[in-house]
Amino acid sequence: MNTIPNDATLRSVGDSVATALRKQGEMLAAAESCTGGWIAKVLTDIPGSSEWFDTAAVTYSNRAKQTLLGVSTATLERCGAVSRECALEMVSGALARSDASIAVAVTGIAGPGGGTPDKPVGTVWIAWQRLGADASAELFHFDGDREAVRRQTVVTALEGVRKCLTA
Repeated sequence: MNTIPNDATLRSVGDSVATALRKQGEMLAAAESCTGGWIAKVLTDIPGSSEWFDTAAVTYSNRAKQTLLGVSTATLERCGAVSRECALEMVSGALARSDASIAVAVTGIAGPGGGTPDKPVGTVWIAWQRLGADASAELFHFDGDREAVRRQTVVTALEGVRKCLTA
């Protein structure tokens, strides 16, 4: 993503996801780490969101990922929290622990610290899953400061939800 999404872009993407969810009678759940609840905020800023938004879990710590979403200790030890495997377990856990029919999960390194040569700041895994289907996950490398990484993550996560709904 070349430009950092502004508030109007966040609202627009949120509105388009809301429209798609409402049109299909679907409920969404979110599992958030690096975004700290920003996906839920964007969506619940929309009046009537309780019709199509079920729940969000902000699972910043590994312990929270385990307790609230069922991410396995083995996955965290073997792959780390910022990994495809963790994102897939997060999204599956969010879907299984909610009344939602579709879920999104994000885990990454927003910075400014915490990056490594293998996983630099801006590394984000996003996963999506619909009820009854396999989960999918994609790796992103976003540029910019902490807020820029988080804004790009929110928009990309929500655009992925919209794509899942229209596929």
